[in-house]
Amino acid sequence: MSEHRSTHEPHPQDGGAGWLPPTPPTTHQQQQPYPEHPGYPALPPPAFTAGPDLPPPGGHPGHRARRGLLKSRLALATAVAAMAALLGGVTGGVLASDRDGSATTASSTLVRPVAANANGSANVSAIAAALSPAVVQITVQTGNGTATGTGVILTADGQILTNYHVISGAVNGGRATVTFHDGRTAQATVTGTDKSLDTAVITASGVSGLTTAVLGDSDTMAVGDPVVAIGNPEGLTGTVTSGIISAKNRTVSVQVDEGTTSGNGGFGFPNLPGLRGSTSASGSDTATYQALQTDAALNPGNSGGPLINAAGQVIGLNSAMYSASGSGSTGGTEAGSVGLGFAIPINSVKQVLPQMQAGKNL
Repeated sequence: MSEHRSTHEPHPQDGGAGWLPPTPPTTHQQQQPYPEHPGYPALPPPAFTAGPDLPPPGGHPGHRARRGLLKSRLALATAVAAMAALLGGVTGGVLASDRDGSATTASSTLVRPVAANANGSANVSAIAAALSPAVVQITVQTGNGTATGTGVILTADGQILTNYHVISGAVNGGRATVTFHDGRTAQATVTGTDKSLDTAVITASGVSGLTTAVLGDSDTMAVGDPVVAIGNPEGLTGTVTSGIISAKNRTVSVQVDEGTTSGNGGFGFPNLPGLRGSTSASGSDTATYQALQTDAALNPGNSGGPLINAAGQVIGLNSAMYSASGSGSTGGTEAGSVGLGFAIPINSVKQVLPQMQAGKNL
């Protein structure tokens, strides 16, 4: 009996010293062994002679309660495991579908937000890493030569925003080719245009899953705000420059016909009021808009590329640069950046973008 007592749970009534023998019932109803504590369960009958490793016949009521609780928990765990297995099977099926290429929905990677530096300046390296995959080089081959510009990817299946003057040759029968950040190339067709705003949308063929840019709010930009430009000046792909917004609402007029832009590397030289030697641009092949002015270096080949804020959002479409030798002319010596570049505000583009994407020529 001493071995059994040493392995049984001590009862609160005996102070934890050992097991008290039960009092035999005096009536058909079992007597409570501790009348001053009516809440305690009845003790097992005295006939129990099992060894220390065996439970009493039928189990102690506390043991039975614990076994019932364990059974309930086991049933709950089994149900949860079954549900997890079912959900895991469904998820695994979706992932397998994506891996084996059977999924028909095109997926894309949206350019992630970029945090500015602690002092408020643009984190140029982070912006370049995030946005460069959403920027392409556009080459248009015509009978008059080759024009090179830049574009911004809008959709995962290949819609690209650029300047009209970059692809004007393709409108007139030229061949447009897009070169992506990873070096892949694809043929492109003109989808929609707005010549008066010098904007256009082209679509690259046979592509999917492209990284797409985020269009920001150009109205929130203030003079002095940092900006970054990405483009392909003079065929130097993926060139990154930075600066600030140096002025807003500059009235800029550029000629967008192929004959004009092919002589200066496919870049728009603006006709600005008050410039010496500047001639007034007019006619159906002229675009006029209220531009963002920037001192970020822009050169021929940057046309159609993004002007980006410190959060990594496109707030302008780089479209023109000032050149004393090129402004107002249809050819001549190409000039480099002198810190006077111009971009079409993205909010102006947004007003006509859905129609161009739908295939309209405005």
